[in-house]
Amino acid sequence: MQAFRTAAAVVDGLTDEQLDLKIGTNTLKDLKGVGPKTAAVVVQAHKGQVPEYLAKLESDYAEQLPAADDVAAFRAALKGDLHVHSDWSDGGSPIREMAEAAMALGHDYMALTDHSPRLTVANGLTAARLEKQLDVVAELNEELAPFRILTGIECDINVDGSLDQTDELLGRLDVVVASVHSDLRADAKAMTARMLTAVANPHTDVLGHCTGRLVIGRRQRNGTQKPRPESQFDAEAVFSACVEFGTAVEINSRPERLDPPRRLLTLAVELGCEFAIDTDAHAPGQLDWLGNGCERALECGVPVERVVNTRSADDLVTWTAG
Repeated sequence: MQAFRTAAAVVDGLTDEQLDLKIGTNTLKDLKGVGPKTAAVVVQAHKGQVPEYLAKLESDYAEQLPAADDVAAFRAALKGDLHVHSDWSDGGSPIREMAEAAMALGHDYMALTDHSPRLTVANGLTAARLEKQLDVVAELNEELAPFRILTGIECDINVDGSLDQTDELLGRLDVVVASVHSDLRADAKAMTARMLTAVANPHTDVLGHCTGRLVIGRRQRNGTQKPRPESQFDAEAVFSACVEFGTAVEINSRPERLDPPRRLLTLAVELGCEFAIDTDAHAPGQLDWLGNGCERALECGVPVERVVNTRSADDLVTWTAG
């Protein structure tokens, strides 16, 4: 696309008379920065026509992109969000504000999944703080009913594949999202073993942002974080384990994550995985990012019936308890 930007800048420097002369004498392509392909686009656009090159691009990509109505219908099928943070860890808003924002979007529930203790940079919850949070959630659920805050955690997957919280507490939660946040550049063999152990854990309900990638940088407390490549692991083995152990693969809707990538999401569909389309929201306005995940789900052929957060809260909790 840089070639077209360069050509546009060159043409913008011409008067109408100069442009007409160049087109009339077929010398537009003689200008530095304007080639035969870009010259043809300029000529057709100058005549008020839709350039053939643009028409072809629109035709090619229109077939790949889901229709807006289809995305809206898929989005409407989601009854809640299973990955939400509050100011108890690294989110920016109180639990009540996050819940009220979810209610305003028409959600029936949200899972509160603040970080586990190992992630100190994100103010992860110790066992004592998590127990206190459970009491707060119980009180809010009485006030906000029929909306429901599902108790949960985004639990760090330790290097050995164990989960960063006690079994007793994990067993009391409605939803456990297990994610890798450290040693992301480990070799594929080690990362695969780590993820397989976590997926097989009976407490794990959702495998969060599986590659850990960041497709664009984002602002962090310590400055600007650069884009981050995907972790390397045997995706077929991990997704097959998700099917075997009933663990949903998260479709993370954050713009800087959009994880898993399309090729891996397509593979997960082919292997028969279930999915959770989540926002990983850290602020109320981010709860509306679910559409990003729905669009990617449609692009990769995810059946809506395989998305676990299309279920009612009761059905979902029955599934996570199974």
